[in-house]
Amino acid sequence: MTAERVLAPPATAAYRWRWPALTALLLGEAMNLLDATIVQVAAPAIHADLGGSVSDIQWFTTAYTLPFAVLLITGGRLGDIAGRKRLFVIGVTGFMLASAACAVAPSVGLLIAFRVVQGVAAAVIIPQTIGLIKTMFAGPEMSKALGSIGPVMGLAAVCGPVLGGVLTHADLFGSSWRAVFLVNVPVSLVVLGLAPRLLENRAPKRPTLDLTGTLLAMAGIGLVVYPLIGADLGALSGWSWAAITGGLLLMVVFAVHQRGVAAAGRSPLVEPSLFARRGFAAALVTSTSFFAVTNGLMMVIVLQLQLGLGTGVLKAGLTLAPWSVGLAVASWVAGAHLVRRYGHRLMSLGLAVLLVGALAAIAVYHAADPGSYPTALLFALGIVGIGVGLFSPAFFTIALKPLQPQEIGSAAGLLNAVQQLGATLGVAILGSVYLGSAGDGGAASALHAVQVAFWVAVALVLVAFAASRPMADKGAPEGLAH
Repeated sequence: MTAERVLAPPATAAYRWRWPALTALLLGEAMNLLDATIVQVAAPAIHADLGGSVSDIQWFTTAYTLPFAVLLITGGRLGDIAGRKRLFVIGVTGFMLASAACAVAPSVGLLIAFRVVQGVAAAVIIPQTIGLIKTMFAGPEMSKALGSIGPVMGLAAVCGPVLGGVLTHADLFGSSWRAVFLVNVPVSLVVLGLAPRLLENRAPKRPTLDLTGTLLAMAGIGLVVYPLIGADLGALSGWSWAAITGGLLLMVVFAVHQRGVAAAGRSPLVEPSLFARRGFAAALVTSTSFFAVTNGLMMVIVLQLQLGLGTGVLKAGLTLAPWSVGLAVASWVAGAHLVRRYGHRLMSLGLAVLLVGALAAIAVYHAADPGSYPTALLFALGIVGIGVGLFSPAFFTIALKPLQPQEIGSAAGLLNAVQQLGATLGVAILGSVYLGSAGDGGAASALHAVQVAFWVAVALVLVAFAASRPMADKGAPEGLAH
């Protein structure tokens, strides 16, 4: 791994401001995860207020996750070049301003545009965290600091849906849904207040920016995702198929370009050597399918409750609480006790539990009356959350374990980017399946539509299970493969 030049007192000097600085980094991470889930719950209320097409509900999420996914690796590269502290501060400032702009947006178009800016800012913030932690901490303290990321992310996952419902329902000072964006402003101010305590660092040998690769990735993924938003997936137009085909061809061009950049001795956006390992390629497919399920289903549940049943935003947010709590508890138990003992088998168990939860939800919806709130859904969503929590720590451990030290940074960035891409595709595909099946047919059609969307999610879970099989490393160290 490339050594980093520290531009302030090193970690070994027991830097006394390291814990307040860590607080800034953790708040920055949590704020970005929170923003992805908090808006999903408020999205139907935003649509009801601003109007526009019902497919705009999907864009409120994808406009954030798509640039986040595509620019994440470039954001990390910029930190290597210009300094991670500097980029972190720039990102948080941009995120705060974009959040304030979202809160006062007078139209759907401007809100979506500001969400894009939020996604770009998030892609600048998130890649800087681990490098900055390594600058300020050493030895056991560094392990403790890095280990604090998981619980904070779990807490953010729990709080997001509930907070989205509470803030929108509370209608503070007549703010309604706008409060879900305004909450980012005081959090950002706290982060910026603590940011001077961070130590600046950057790579001593500055990598180059692969702008051509970035543009190819943006264009390719954009052409694939755009036709899927709000579309009838069973009857895509010729233009839609042409766009998707063009996007896939651009991704092939992107792959060829990356090999050429690496062969020329420059810094590719994605390290081609990663794909020499069959397990890592499998991890990317697994991640895409898995996060498409989790993010897409969350969107579908919210749409069914608010558009299909007319449930209030607070009740919709609280309905997702069992999922979030199950995720947080299972993730902590898995990370602290189970991953080292069971390894890839825990990953398979998590997918199996997720599958059981999804099938249980289908059974609940099948037995429900079209106009009634399905109380038993809470138990099914708790099972889903446990499955997600068991899978995630094991997945990231197994995906990164066989890599060389110099590949870890690129691999972690790519896995995070694919996670956001999966979230984008899940909202696009499952959201469109639900909206296309529900149409304007009332509560009965909406109830049928949510079952169709869950069956598609079941298929995606099976894809994730099949794709994850090559990740099982027979040569894993003792304590991880058992």
